[in-house]
Amino acid sequence: MLANTEFYFLRHGETDWNLQGLAQGLKDVPLNENGRTQAYAARAATASISIGTICSSPLSRALETAKIIQEAAACPIEVIDDLKECSWGDFEGQGKGDWFDSWKRGSLQATGVEPYDFFLKRALRGINRALAYPGPVLIVAHGGVYWAVQKYGALGEEFDLPNATPVRHRPPRDDFPWWETTVLQPQQADSDNREGIVP
Repeated sequence: MLANTEFYFLRHGETDWNLQGLAQGLKDVPLNENGRTQAYAARAATASISIGTICSSPLSRALETAKIIQEAAACPIEVIDDLKECSWGDFEGQGKGDWFDSWKRGSLQATGVEPYDFFLKRALRGINRALAYPGPVLIVAHGGVYWAVQKYGALGEEFDLPNATPVRHRPPRDDFPWWETTVLQPQQADSDNREGIVP
């Protein structure tokens, strides 16, 4: 089960492979220039909230995003291996076509491919490990990792979270017996002056 505590989740900023619709998986594709601009906008959106710990995937697209957020949050970053994206083996670098649908149905058998159900459980393990740190915790990870939040938080139909969109998650309570999610609207950051936050 998803740990019963408030947290924030942020998918990393855009990469060139995101732009091309390619499956990244464990391939360490860096942020592109727009992805960095998105990360600075997310930093502006989260600057007014209290963050106790940032927990990040070790892949550079997530970790660079986390470090940009940390500049304003002034809190530690903990790197958690289980927050990595799914391994898609030889399918990394390809478009998400028929193989991707087969993978989600559990019928894709290929070397180096992490089974869908196994991946979601591994991602949940990483999320719950993150939520054991002093909070509120901001998790900076991947679109696939967020599917575990959607599944184990019973948030409804699975969808791809947009890049660098911070989402607040509040656990069920007496007056609202479901997980409550709120998108924090990113503000445009000044890409030419990244030392400051531009409202």
